[in-house]
Amino acid sequence: MISRPPDNSRRLRVRELGVKIGPFATGPDNAITDVKGIKVGQVTLWKGEGKLVPGKGPVRTGVTAVLPHSGNLLSAPVEAGCHVFNGAGTTAGLSLLEEYGRIETPVLLTSTLAVGKAFDALVKYVVKKYIEKPEENSWFNPLVGETDDSFLNDSHGLHLRAEHVFQAIDTAEGGPVAEGVVGAGVGIRTCGFKAGIGTSSRIIAVGGRRFTVGSLIQSNFLGTLRVDGIPLGKELGVVAQMDDCPQGGSLMVITATDLPLNSRQLKRLAARGVLGMARTGAVGSHSSGDYFIAFSTTYRQENLASGEPFRKSEILLRDEYLTPVFAAAADAVEEAILNSIFKAVTVVGRDANRAEAIDIDKAIEVLNKYRQGSQS
Repeated sequence: MISRPPDNSRRLRVRELGVKIGPFATGPDNAITDVKGIKVGQVTLWKGEGKLVPGKGPVRTGVTAVLPHSGNLLSAPVEAGCHVFNGAGTTAGLSLLEEYGRIETPVLLTSTLAVGKAFDALVKYVVKKYIEKPEENSWFNPLVGETDDSFLNDSHGLHLRAEHVFQAIDTAEGGPVAEGVVGAGVGIRTCGFKAGIGTSSRIIAVGGRRFTVGSLIQSNFLGTLRVDGIPLGKELGVVAQMDDCPQGGSLMVITATDLPLNSRQLKRLAARGVLGMARTGAVGSHSSGDYFIAFSTTYRQENLASGEPFRKSEILLRDEYLTPVFAAAADAVEEAILNSIFKAVTVVGRDANRAEAIDIDKAIEVLNKYRQGSQS
């Protein structure tokens, strides 16, 4: 079983096709890791081909880990919020995130039926790495999200193991993030095309200061693809079938910022990711589990050991300043979804099920046609 993704070095990110979503500039890597301190690690699981034999394969799955910072998240959790657009999913930890407004472990993304194994592994990791006095840390809140990769993967086989989770966390790094068929994105599709992991970022100004908003997504939903308003899916003949009982899918979105926001504000920020999802052609299907998480790297819970009952952290006081932050988040989510599609390669999985990558040359022809039409 390999732990490296297929080569997609010749695939282009959507911005490299001349598509610029929204008015804001991107960070240097156009990734969630442009938010200082964030690291991403991914492990790809790929084994076998042909007929599905539960427990043996073929395997087309993986895990993606997002670390809000490199320190001890139990003693320095980050402020967070979440939004559930459609709750047809199997996440772990969201109810406590909603209640307490914080993230205190790495965030994992994986296959739907592997959430339990990822949860167990994350517990083991946190106990070993973060907890010095077990008698003082009797519980914590592991956070795991998912989308269903069973079209290509032996999902009943539960091939994700603890060492894969440990590897994803321990090898997490800043800088460019691998996209497409990698980690938790190996076995999933979006708008009729192979998709996977995608990321993007935006630089914004609030109160005369510069901040970054970045998103990482796991994209697996039903719809007819649109790229910056252009009906690309329709032009390419890949249209979502809305008759009878169409299949659904899911979307996991993690949005981060270094703007100091509290959990109430971050809940509002998380919800704006729905706008980015909608712009790409999503229909919000009945069986789609669409979850949006947002956190701030700079507004953290104070060190409780100090005994100080009040916060000292800086925080954005006036919510009207959130408008450009909301816009940046929606744009970053939209572009991250598009990157997840354009960076994905074709994958053949169990029972010879096939998820075709978008044809970039044909996509460029369509995009150029619409650009020329708008200019004339």
